[in-house]
Amino acid sequence: MNPELMKSGAQRLAAFQEKQKLTPVVNTESGGNVSLSRPYKAGELDLVHGRILYLEDVSVSFDGYRALNKLSLDIAPGELRCIIGPNGAGKTTMMDIITGKTRPDEGQVYFGSTINLLRYNEPQIAAMGIGRKFQKPTVFEKLSVFENLELALKTAKDVRSSLFFKLDSEQSDKLAEVLHTIHLADHVLRMAGDLSHGQKQWLEIGMLLMQEPRVLLLDEPVAGMTDDETDRTAELLLQLKGKHCLIVVEHDMKFIAAISDIVTVLCEGSVLAQGKLEQVQSDERVIESYLGR
Repeated sequence: MNPELMKSGAQRLAAFQEKQKLTPVVNTESGGNVSLSRPYKAGELDLVHGRILYLEDVSVSFDGYRALNKLSLDIAPGELRCIIGPNGAGKTTMMDIITGKTRPDEGQVYFGSTINLLRYNEPQIAAMGIGRKFQKPTVFEKLSVFENLELALKTAKDVRSSLFFKLDSEQSDKLAEVLHTIHLADHVLRMAGDLSHGQKQWLEIGMLLMQEPRVLLLDEPVAGMTDDETDRTAELLLQLKGKHCLIVVEHDMKFIAAISDIVTVLCEGSVLAQGKLEQVQSDERVIESYLGR
Protein backbone atom coordinates (compact mmCIF):
# COMPACT_ATOMS: atom_id res chain seq x y z
CA MET A 1 0.00 0.00 0.00
CA ASN A 2 1.08 3.55 -0.68
CA PRO A 3 3.58 4.64 2.05
CA GLU A 4 2.48 8.27 1.90
CA LEU A 5 -1.17 7.33 2.49
CA MET A 6 -0.08 5.05 5.35
CA LYS A 7 1.91 7.88 6.95
CA SER A 8 -0.92 10.37 6.46
CA GLY A 9 -3.47 7.98 7.93
CA ALA A 10 -1.29 7.19 10.94
CA GLN A 11 -0.85 10.92 11.63
CA ARG A 12 -4.61 11.51 11.52
CA LEU A 13 -5.26 8.55 13.82
CA ALA A 14 -2.73 9.90 16.34
CA ALA A 15 -4.41 13.31 16.22
CA PHE A 16 -7.84 11.72 16.64
CA GLN A 17 -6.67 9.61 19.59
CA GLU A 18 -5.13 12.64 21.28
CA LYS A 19 -8.36 14.59 20.84
CA GLN A 20 -10.50 11.71 22.14
CA LYS A 21 -7.93 10.73 24.81
CA LEU A 22 -7.80 7.17 23.49
CA THR A 23 -5.08 4.61 24.11
CA PRO A 24 -3.07 4.04 20.91
CA VAL A 25 -3.86 0.77 19.18
CA VAL A 26 -1.01 -1.73 19.11
CA ASN A 27 -1.08 -4.46 16.49
CA THR A 28 0.33 -7.68 17.93
CA GLU A 29 -0.68 -9.97 15.08
CA SER A 30 0.23 -8.53 11.69
CA GLY A 31 3.64 -7.12 12.53
CA GLY A 32 2.58 -3.86 10.93
CA ASN A 33 2.14 -5.42 7.49
CA VAL A 34 -0.92 -3.61 6.13
CA SER A 35 -1.23 -5.82 3.09
CA LEU A 36 -1.68 -8.97 5.21
CA SER A 37 -5.36 -9.79 4.73
CA ARG A 38 -7.20 -11.73 7.43
CA PRO A 39 -10.76 -13.11 7.53
CA TYR A 40 -13.15 -10.87 9.42
CA LYS A 41 -14.01 -11.77 13.01
CA ALA A 42 -16.93 -10.09 14.77
CA GLY A 43 -15.78 -7.03 16.69
CA GLU A 44 -12.30 -7.09 15.19
CA LEU A 45 -10.97 -4.06 13.34
CA ASP A 46 -7.26 -3.31 13.07
CA LEU A 47 -6.67 0.47 13.00
CA VAL A 48 -2.95 0.42 13.70
CA HIS A 49 -2.16 2.23 10.45
CA GLY A 50 -4.66 5.01 11.05
CA ARG A 51 -7.23 4.12 8.42
CA ILE A 52 -10.69 2.71 8.79
CA LEU A 53 -11.20 2.61 5.03
CA TYR A 54 -8.63 2.37 2.26
CA LEU A 55 -8.98 2.22 -1.53
CA GLU A 56 -5.89 1.84 -3.72
CA ASP A 57 -5.79 2.02 -7.54
CA VAL A 58 -9.44 0.96 -7.87
CA SER A 59 -10.71 0.83 -11.45
CA VAL A 60 -13.99 -0.38 -12.90
CA SER A 61 -15.54 -0.10 -16.36
CA PHE A 62 -19.09 -0.56 -17.61
CA ASP A 63 -19.53 -1.34 -21.33
CA GLY A 64 -16.30 0.45 -22.13
CA TYR A 65 -17.00 3.46 -19.87
CA ARG A 66 -14.36 3.82 -17.14
CA ALA A 67 -16.36 4.80 -14.04
CA LEU A 68 -13.36 4.65 -11.69
CA ASN A 69 -9.81 5.16 -12.88
CA LYS A 70 -7.14 4.05 -10.38
CA LEU A 71 -8.97 5.74 -7.51
CA SER A 72 -6.94 5.91 -4.28
CA LEU A 73 -8.52 7.18 -1.07
CA ASP A 74 -7.99 6.71 2.66
CA ILE A 75 -10.31 7.69 5.50
CA ALA A 76 -9.40 7.98 9.19
CA PRO A 77 -11.51 6.72 12.11
CA GLY A 78 -14.07 9.28 13.26
CA GLU A 79 -13.49 11.46 10.19
CA LEU A 80 -16.22 13.35 8.36
CA ARG A 81 -15.19 13.33 4.70
CA CYS A 82 -17.17 15.13 2.01
CA ILE A 83 -16.98 13.86 -1.56
CA ILE A 84 -17.93 16.23 -4.36
CA GLY A 85 -17.63 16.27 -8.12
CA PRO A 86 -19.59 16.57 -11.35
CA ASN A 87 -22.18 14.01 -12.44
CA GLY A 88 -20.39 10.93 -13.72
CA ALA A 89 -17.32 11.55 -11.55
CA GLY A 90 -17.60 8.11 -9.94
CA LYS A 91 -19.07 9.04 -6.54
CA THR A 92 -21.89 6.48 -6.55
CA THR A 93 -19.68 3.79 -8.07
CA MET A 94 -17.16 4.40 -5.29
CA MET A 95 -19.87 3.72 -2.68
CA ASP A 96 -21.03 0.67 -4.64
CA ILE A 97 -17.49 -0.73 -4.50
CA ILE A 98 -17.12 -0.09 -0.75
CA THR A 99 -20.44 -1.76 0.08
CA GLY A 100 -19.94 -4.77 -2.20
CA LYS A 101 -22.66 -3.92 -4.71
CA THR A 102 -20.08 -3.66 -7.51
CA ARG A 103 -16.77 -5.49 -7.92
CA PRO A 104 -13.81 -3.53 -9.30
CA ASP A 105 -11.77 -4.71 -12.26
CA GLU A 106 -8.62 -4.03 -10.28
CA GLY A 107 -7.40 -2.45 -7.05
CA GLN A 108 -7.65 -3.01 -3.30
CA VAL A 109 -10.38 -2.08 -0.81
CA TYR A 110 -9.64 -2.55 2.89
CA PHE A 111 -11.69 -2.08 6.04
CA GLY A 112 -9.10 -1.30 8.67
CA SER A 113 -5.62 -2.64 7.92
CA THR A 114 -6.41 -6.30 7.34
CA ILE A 115 -10.02 -6.85 6.17
CA ASN A 116 -10.16 -7.18 2.39
CA LEU A 117 -13.71 -6.08 1.51
CA LEU A 118 -13.49 -7.64 -1.94
CA ARG A 119 -13.87 -11.05 -0.27
CA TYR A 120 -17.34 -10.24 1.06
CA ASN A 121 -20.86 -9.59 -0.25
CA GLU A 122 -23.25 -6.74 0.60
CA PRO A 123 -24.96 -8.30 3.67
CA GLN A 124 -21.62 -9.38 5.12
CA ILE A 125 -20.12 -5.92 4.67
CA ALA A 126 -23.18 -4.31 6.27
CA ALA A 127 -22.86 -6.71 9.22
CA MET A 128 -19.22 -5.68 9.65
CA GLY A 129 -20.35 -2.12 10.36
CA ILE A 130 -20.47 -0.29 7.03
CA GLY A 131 -23.89 1.32 6.57
CA ARG A 132 -25.21 3.17 3.54
CA LYS A 133 -28.04 5.65 3.11
CA PHE A 134 -29.25 6.24 -0.43
CA GLN A 135 -30.55 9.59 -1.66
CA LYS A 136 -34.21 8.55 -1.49
CA PRO A 137 -35.20 7.57 2.06
CA THR A 138 -36.27 3.95 2.44
CA VAL A 139 -38.34 3.56 5.60
CA PHE A 140 -41.38 1.41 6.42
CA GLU A 141 -44.07 4.05 5.91
CA LYS A 142 -46.92 2.04 7.43
CA LEU A 143 -45.00 1.49 10.68
CA SER A 144 -44.31 3.99 13.43
CA VAL A 145 -41.00 5.70 14.03
CA PHE A 146 -40.52 3.42 17.05
CA GLU A 147 -41.26 0.27 15.04
CA ASN A 148 -38.85 1.30 12.27
CA LEU A 149 -36.03 1.72 14.77
CA GLU A 150 -36.95 -1.48 16.62
CA LEU A 151 -36.85 -3.47 13.38
CA ALA A 152 -33.40 -2.05 12.62
CA LEU A 153 -31.90 -3.35 15.87
CA LYS A 154 -28.88 -5.59 15.45
CA THR A 155 -30.61 -8.82 16.47
CA ALA A 156 -31.38 -12.25 15.03
CA LYS A 157 -34.02 -11.96 12.27
CA ASP A 158 -35.25 -15.57 12.01
CA VAL A 159 -38.99 -16.20 12.46
CA ARG A 160 -38.81 -17.58 16.02
CA SER A 161 -36.56 -14.79 17.26
CA SER A 162 -38.82 -12.17 15.70
CA LEU A 163 -42.02 -13.67 17.17
CA PHE A 164 -40.67 -13.74 20.73
CA PHE A 165 -38.50 -10.63 20.59
CA LYS A 166 -38.75 -8.20 23.49
CA LEU A 167 -36.63 -5.11 24.06
CA ASP A 168 -34.25 -5.39 26.98
CA SER A 169 -33.19 -2.35 29.01
CA GLU A 170 -29.97 -1.82 27.05
CA GLN A 171 -31.82 -1.91 23.73
CA SER A 172 -34.48 0.45 25.08
CA ASP A 173 -31.79 2.90 26.15
CA LYS A 174 -30.16 2.62 22.73
CA LEU A 175 -33.44 3.31 20.96
CA ALA A 176 -34.17 6.32 23.19
CA GLU A 177 -30.67 7.70 22.55
CA VAL A 178 -31.08 7.38 18.79
CA LEU A 179 -34.53 9.02 18.88
CA HIS A 180 -33.02 12.02 20.63
CA THR A 181 -30.03 12.14 18.27
CA ILE A 182 -32.19 12.19 15.11
CA HIS A 183 -34.63 14.84 16.47
CA LEU A 184 -37.61 12.46 16.49
CA ALA A 185 -38.14 11.85 20.21
CA ASP A 186 -41.43 13.81 20.01
CA HIS A 187 -42.62 11.79 17.02
CA VAL A 188 -42.01 8.27 18.30
CA LEU A 189 -45.59 7.04 17.66
CA ARG A 190 -46.13 8.78 14.30
CA MET A 191 -46.38 6.69 11.16
CA ALA A 192 -43.21 7.04 9.12
CA GLY A 193 -45.33 7.86 6.06
CA ASP A 194 -46.64 10.98 7.83
CA LEU A 195 -43.18 12.43 8.41
CA SER A 196 -41.73 15.24 6.33
CA HIS A 197 -39.04 14.41 3.76
CA GLY A 198 -36.31 15.61 6.11
CA GLN A 199 -37.68 13.61 9.04
CA LYS A 200 -37.75 10.46 6.89
CA GLN A 201 -34.07 11.07 6.09
CA TRP A 202 -33.30 11.36 9.81
CA LEU A 203 -35.29 8.21 10.54
CA GLU A 204 -33.29 6.26 7.98
CA ILE A 205 -30.05 7.55 9.51
CA GLY A 206 -31.43 6.44 12.87
CA MET A 207 -32.13 2.97 11.50
CA LEU A 208 -28.50 2.76 10.40
CA LEU A 209 -27.36 3.92 13.85
CA MET A 210 -29.32 1.09 15.45
CA GLN A 211 -26.96 -1.27 13.58
CA GLU A 212 -23.98 0.31 15.42
CA PRO A 213 -21.97 1.09 12.26
CA ARG A 214 -18.31 2.07 12.22
CA VAL A 215 -18.68 3.75 8.81
CA LEU A 216 -21.68 5.60 7.37
CA LEU A 217 -21.97 6.37 3.65
CA LEU A 218 -24.52 9.12 3.00
CA ASP A 219 -25.62 9.93 -0.55
CA GLU A 220 -26.92 13.52 -0.87
CA PRO A 221 -28.52 13.51 2.60
CA VAL A 222 -29.99 17.05 2.32
CA ALA A 223 -31.40 16.83 -1.22
CA GLY A 224 -34.98 18.12 -1.16
CA MET A 225 -34.80 19.42 2.43
CA THR A 226 -35.95 22.81 3.68
CA ASP A 227 -33.30 25.23 4.96
CA ASP A 228 -34.24 24.42 8.56
CA GLU A 229 -34.04 20.67 7.93
CA THR A 230 -30.66 21.14 6.24
CA ASP A 231 -29.31 23.04 9.25
CA ARG A 232 -30.55 20.36 11.64
CA THR A 233 -29.02 17.65 9.47
CA ALA A 234 -25.68 19.47 9.68
CA GLU A 235 -26.02 19.48 13.47
CA LEU A 236 -26.82 15.76 13.41
CA LEU A 237 -23.79 14.81 11.33
CA LEU A 238 -21.46 16.96 13.43
CA GLN A 239 -22.85 15.20 16.51
CA LEU A 240 -22.07 11.79 14.94
CA LYS A 241 -18.58 12.83 13.84
CA GLY A 242 -15.91 11.19 15.99
CA LYS A 243 -18.28 8.44 17.09
CA HIS A 244 -18.59 7.17 13.51
CA CYS A 245 -16.68 7.65 10.29
CA LEU A 246 -18.93 9.61 7.89
CA ILE A 247 -18.49 9.78 4.12
CA VAL A 248 -20.91 12.32 2.66
CA VAL A 249 -21.56 12.73 -1.06
CA GLU A 250 -23.27 16.06 -1.61
CA HIS A 251 -23.69 18.98 -4.05
CA ASP A 252 -24.94 21.61 -1.56
CA MET A 253 -21.79 23.70 -1.00
CA LYS A 254 -23.29 25.66 1.89
CA PHE A 255 -24.03 22.41 3.69
CA ILE A 256 -20.54 21.10 2.95
CA ALA A 257 -19.02 24.31 4.34
CA ALA A 258 -20.95 23.75 7.57
CA ILE A 259 -19.74 20.19 8.18
CA SER A 260 -16.52 19.46 6.30
CA ASP A 261 -12.98 19.00 7.54
CA ILE A 262 -11.57 17.47 4.37
CA VAL A 263 -13.18 17.62 0.94
CA THR A 264 -12.24 15.20 -1.85
CA VAL A 265 -13.09 16.18 -5.42
CA LEU A 266 -13.61 13.33 -7.87
CA CYS A 267 -13.46 13.81 -11.62
CA GLU A 268 -13.49 11.14 -14.32
CA GLY A 269 -13.15 8.39 -11.74
CA SER A 270 -10.13 9.60 -9.80
CA VAL A 271 -9.16 12.21 -7.20
CA LEU A 272 -8.79 15.65 -8.78
CA ALA A 273 -8.10 17.61 -5.57
CA GLN A 274 -8.30 17.22 -1.82
CA GLY A 275 -8.05 19.50 1.21
CA LYS A 276 -9.99 22.14 3.10
CA LEU A 277 -13.05 23.45 1.26
CA GLU A 278 -11.49 26.85 0.61
CA GLN A 279 -8.45 25.15 -0.90
CA VAL A 280 -10.38 23.01 -3.36
CA GLN A 281 -12.71 25.89 -4.24
CA SER A 282 -9.71 27.95 -5.34
CA ASP A 283 -8.12 25.12 -7.33
CA GLU A 284 -8.24 26.00 -11.03
CA ARG A 285 -8.84 22.39 -12.03
CA VAL A 286 -11.86 22.13 -9.73
CA ILE A 287 -13.25 25.45 -10.96
CA GLU A 288 -12.87 24.32 -14.55
CA SER A 289 -14.38 20.86 -14.15
CA TYR A 290 -17.04 21.35 -11.47
CA LEU A 291 -17.63 24.70 -9.79
CA GLY A 292 -17.54 26.94 -12.86
CA ARG A 293 -16.63 30.62 -12.91
